[in-house]
Amino acid sequence: MKRLTARPARSPRSAPIALALPLVGALALGTLAACSSEEPADPNAPVELHVVGLLPGAEPAAKQALAEEVAAFQAENPNITVVTHEYEWKATTFAADLAGGTLPTVFEIPFTDAKTLIANGQIADMQPYLSQLAYAGDFNPNLLEYGKGQDGHVYAIPAKSIYAVGLHYNRDLFTQAGLDPDDPPTTWDEVREYAKKIADATGMAGFAQMAVDNTGGWQLVVDTYARGGRVTSEDGKTATLTNDATKAALQFLKDLRWVDNSMGANFNYNWVSINQAFAAGQVGMYTSGQDVYTSLVQANNIDPDTYGLTMIPLEGPNAGLLGGGTMAAVSARATEAEKAAAIKWIDYHYLRKYTNKEAAEANAKIQVASDQPVGTPELPIFSQQQYEQYQEWIAPYVNVPLDQMTTFTDNVFQAKLINEPPLATQDIYAALDTVVQAVLTDEDADIDALLAEANERAQRAIDAAS
Repeated sequence: MKRLTARPARSPRSAPIALALPLVGALALGTLAACSSEEPADPNAPVELHVVGLLPGAEPAAKQALAEEVAAFQAENPNITVVTHEYEWKATTFAADLAGGTLPTVFEIPFTDAKTLIANGQIADMQPYLSQLAYAGDFNPNLLEYGKGQDGHVYAIPAKSIYAVGLHYNRDLFTQAGLDPDDPPTTWDEVREYAKKIADATGMAGFAQMAVDNTGGWQLVVDTYARGGRVTSEDGKTATLTNDATKAALQFLKDLRWVDNSMGANFNYNWVSINQAFAAGQVGMYTSGQDVYTSLVQANNIDPDTYGLTMIPLEGPNAGLLGGGTMAAVSARATEAEKAAAIKWIDYHYLRKYTNKEAAEANAKIQVASDQPVGTPELPIFSQQQYEQYQEWIAPYVNVPLDQMTTFTDNVFQAKLINEPPLATQDIYAALDTVVQAVLTDEDADIDALLAEANERAQRAIDAAS
């Protein structure tokens, strides 16, 4: 999971928060509960701020673009020295890194983690600082809710990679297999058919699935939602991993693996390694957040001509796309001066470009100058109208192959977006990881028995979180 890729945990006592993106949404943050008892620090005090940077192994051009952005930020804020750190969020290591104090002061988290970190007192109350931003009242309130504590204050701020999961495919492998890269599959049966043709014609994996570091469970939930199923009750308090849609998704994987032999030989992919394999031309299709193209460029040097993005097949009246995203959080250990600097960086690095034409153009120019992607599809942090305005601002600088993504971008806003499980999210993903791994490595894997065991494990985690 990334980016996180993987993702949202809400307050154990709250109903699931709709990720649906309203056309107009404004939540007047100034009318929220009063700010924290500590007054904001002097915004001009000298401070060194440690922040997350790029993924480990990022391309030199991406590093240069980030360095130029930091330099421009420091020119605007001469009292702040920004120190960037390579960063990759992993469910298996994040908690230990946070507890050990090894994370930067400003770090990124998936929507899944914010409520738990707030309840544990591990991230800072940013309400006094967020309220100072001119656009503080313009966030999509459904997204902002993920980062709010029971006191009504905002602790984690929607920042980037607001995503719905799509089907990514290699246009070259499609062509080699006699498939039309401009006519991607629209049903799961077609995905299976195309995967076998790719594997037979090229020797590469026609379709690959993440399976470790909680990404296997994450993507199995994606597959479940796409078939109209759910892995918990609506309130999140009852595990329903044994539903028919999850069973069908696992049978689909089992058939690709053991009947068609179309999944290659690697069954231990996580978010980073499957991106690497895809960019290297070793994978024909896989599912992940629609925004992954940026990482494929920055960390994997993908050839844009080979890339395609389309909708994952949606089958059944209750089918939908799993949605999520990334929030910016500040360590609870941060000083008031660091918090004051942090909100400026969060504004500059993540958000201002969506609300300010000059900032949007300046950011796009830096990215283009370093051959970094501009215009990768994403979902709105603010309103859809604001997002469309942002798209107009950056239109002259867009350098991603949008014409190879139209079967996604033309349809995503008509699809139902579904939240991740609201309680014990990562525990549910971990329980399902083992099921995916078993199905891909054991031809005799008993799907019903595996899911029954995983359901018990997930229910224990949910009960502990309730």
